[in-house]
Amino acid sequence: MNTYLKILLLIIGLITLNFLSSKLHVKFDLTKDKRYSLSNTTLNIVKNVENPIMIKVYLEGSFPPEFKRLQFEIKQHLEQIHNLNNKVSFLFVNPLGKEKELIKQGLSPSQLAVQENGVTSQSVIFPWASIVYKNKIEKVSLLSNNSSKSQELIINDAIENLEFVFTNAIHKITNNKKKNIAVLTGNGELNFIYLDGLLKTLAQNYHLEPFPLDSANTIPQQTLKLLNKFDLAIIAKPTKRFTENEKFTLDQFQANNGKTLWLIDNVIAENDSLMQTGNTLALNRELNLTDLLFNYGVRIKHNLIKDIHSASIKLATGNIGGKTQYKNLPWHYYPLVAPNNNNAISKNILPVKLRYVSSIDTLKNNIKKTVLLQSSNFSKPYGVPLEINLDELKQNPIKSNYNRGNQILGVLLEGKFNSAYKGRINPFKVEKFIAKSKANKMILISDGDIIKNGIYQGKPIDLGIDKWTGIKNGNKAFLLNSIQYLLEDNGLLDLRSKKITLQFLDKEKVYQEKTFWQILNIVLPLFVLGVFGVLFFYIRKRKYTH
Repeated sequence: MNTYLKILLLIIGLITLNFLSSKLHVKFDLTKDKRYSLSNTTLNIVKNVENPIMIKVYLEGSFPPEFKRLQFEIKQHLEQIHNLNNKVSFLFVNPLGKEKELIKQGLSPSQLAVQENGVTSQSVIFPWASIVYKNKIEKVSLLSNNSSKSQELIINDAIENLEFVFTNAIHKITNNKKKNIAVLTGNGELNFIYLDGLLKTLAQNYHLEPFPLDSANTIPQQTLKLLNKFDLAIIAKPTKRFTENEKFTLDQFQANNGKTLWLIDNVIAENDSLMQTGNTLALNRELNLTDLLFNYGVRIKHNLIKDIHSASIKLATGNIGGKTQYKNLPWHYYPLVAPNNNNAISKNILPVKLRYVSSIDTLKNNIKKTVLLQSSNFSKPYGVPLEINLDELKQNPIKSNYNRGNQILGVLLEGKFNSAYKGRINPFKVEKFIAKSKANKMILISDGDIIKNGIYQGKPIDLGIDKWTGIKNGNKAFLLNSIQYLLEDNGLLDLRSKKITLQFLDKEKVYQEKTFWQILNIVLPLFVLGVFGVLFFYIRKRKYTH
């Protein structure tokens, strides 16, 4: 083979290799936590995108090293998505000069602590992305609001959640099939003005309708038939007793693959008389649901949980110059529940605020039970009737008195549910009685106020914000995740369980040892180079002197 032919074949080979490399994108993920591997859920959702999507990330500019790391990880992730489907494009935008416009869009800025040369300063960033698809825009928050965590841990959480937040947002904005949610009425549930903070957000992705369950008492067959058209029923703090017709309707709805979110107060304990007289009496609330829930493997006790780790209650403390003075004081009947980070529903959310909540017993049966919410280790249940007095605020809590440990306050049930009416006379006739459901799920929370948003000047405020203190809690995020888990069968929430461990520099140690490492990095290479120079000169001299 002559030289020219070899050169020609080499050129052809290089061109072929270059062409193949431009068409084929092969990446080997050798990381222990597989952070650069996309899940099957992401692959299925992204591959099915049929129209152009533009993702704008507002993390362009000068940032501390850990945020540079976040920026790098986002770029890596979005490049993978783009390579999977070139209809998905992305752009990094510098928010400088666009701050007012971004705030108008609901993209609130975050303050971060920047430490340089041992000096800490504050910097403002916009940790957001927006996804544009057709005429719709989906906002993506890149950082959690958990201010109790260090900046490094917040970044770690953000990187762990990258695949979930982007895949979830793409799914939401491209999904045209909205599932149906029934918000039950007829048993004294919360007025819709108190549900506005959650329902307004749910309405962006689901079809919502009020559903009068009490119609089961007059037209039971038709009520069950209509309820079975929904995918999920929300039962938000009922206060009136359920009839057998209503219970049977809910039972057969669950048996027919309907999902249920139970938000139940088993004790009557409200603040109206407490604020007027300084005390109130907590009493049993008999909803006639015990046998139904017992059949599913759970029971809400008639008690109230007091927890040292609690939220505040606002009280008038005096009057100065004709103006009432208020103070926020810890109220142990308002447990502030830390999320379970091992569960996809509650991972990386702020503590959930509960009010006058009861404990839940789990019973042995074929249903899998996962605890979602529980009180702190310093908590105790108190049976009712129970007198609640504001004088309790004057007493310093003694931890040894709060010695009953974690109490279950919210639980996820999964499995094949037996009908509570199996082997019993049915309250009304149905076309087909279902004695056992297929694999299904429900969530029970022993507090109806978890869904209740505040009212300010007659208007509802967003769920998850305490109207007295302005402190944010995780109620809204928890409920949204719960509903998504119940309704979505594509494994989206499983992405929240992804674990990534990043190694961060100890900034204090770096500052203290700065001079040492500078000398080491500058002097050591010069010293090594000098040694090699001397040796080379010595060897060369010996070689040519003989």
